[in-house]
Amino acid sequence: MVRIDGSKGEGGGQVLRTSLALSLVTGTPFEMVNIRAGRAKPGLLRQHLTAVKAAAEVGAAEVTGAELGSRELTFKPRALSPGNYYFAVGTAGSATLVLQTVLPALMMASGPSTLRLEGGTHNKAAPPFDFLEKAYLPLVRRMGPKVEAVLERHGFFPAGGGKLRVNVDPAPLKPLTLMERGRVTRRQGTALIAQIPFDVAKRELATVEELLKWRPDELRTEELKRSVGPGNVLTLEVESEHVTEVFTSFGERGVRAEDVAGHAAAEAKRYLDAEVPVGEHLCDQLLLLLALAKGGSFRTLPLDGHSETQLHTFAHFLDVKVDVREVSPEVREVEVRP
Repeated sequence: MVRIDGSKGEGGGQVLRTSLALSLVTGTPFEMVNIRAGRAKPGLLRQHLTAVKAAAEVGAAEVTGAELGSRELTFKPRALSPGNYYFAVGTAGSATLVLQTVLPALMMASGPSTLRLEGGTHNKAAPPFDFLEKAYLPLVRRMGPKVEAVLERHGFFPAGGGKLRVNVDPAPLKPLTLMERGRVTRRQGTALIAQIPFDVAKRELATVEELLKWRPDELRTEELKRSVGPGNVLTLEVESEHVTEVFTSFGERGVRAEDVAGHAAAEAKRYLDAEVPVGEHLCDQLLLLLALAKGGSFRTLPLDGHSETQLHTFAHFLDVKVDVREVSPEVREVEVRP
């Protein structure tokens, strides 16, 4: 059984989610200690526990330590089963992180699956639905599996209540090469508000216009008339010839609209200035896909803690080599090979 120290790397939930995903794909059992040791509240929170239970259901796994606050876990998958699944986080915890845990295995299963998930769909420190739909899943489809996601209801922190549905038609993952971004063909900034004053969206978009010099016709406000709770999300979408990237910032109590917009604008500007196809958040997601495909390459920004954690976790489950070469101070070239 593989033994993994959850305090290594970024010390959060990613090493757990990636370990669960790779355990399902490879059939390798593992034991994890020091789960989320690097966080203010160590151990399994509700969204992590939901991810463990979801993985256990998909893989008919034997599990010990699957309880709130647990810092140790053993996971022994027995048989990967496609099918119809329903997973609810039960709070505003991220439903997209639960999806991230089981999707890699279901993309490589013996038959199609349908997933229904409830919880947070737009959470800080988690991939929002827009990122999955416009940046991540198009690359998945390019590599073989057909995965379609539909957002049925937004879910914001702290109320939650979001719903999404995902249809998975599996296929072997093919290597992907993504070295050039190509010409930018479309830019779209969207300030989404729910039970929030319209002025917040107006100030966010004005800040984006000032910092990025995007045109007024590239900026829009979307107001949700019905939602479980209040929420505010600013999304900046950069569509290019070969890839689409999405940058997101979330409104929070006590944080100025201008600061919310400034955070997203800074991420988008760094990406655009570096002229790479893959941003830092898409990088760690794409790394996992290429590792499972046992091949591929792409250019990206310097790897962050999440991507470094991915590389450490791969070594426990997969026999692949990942080379990272510095092209310039803001550009890295990543190659995955058997």
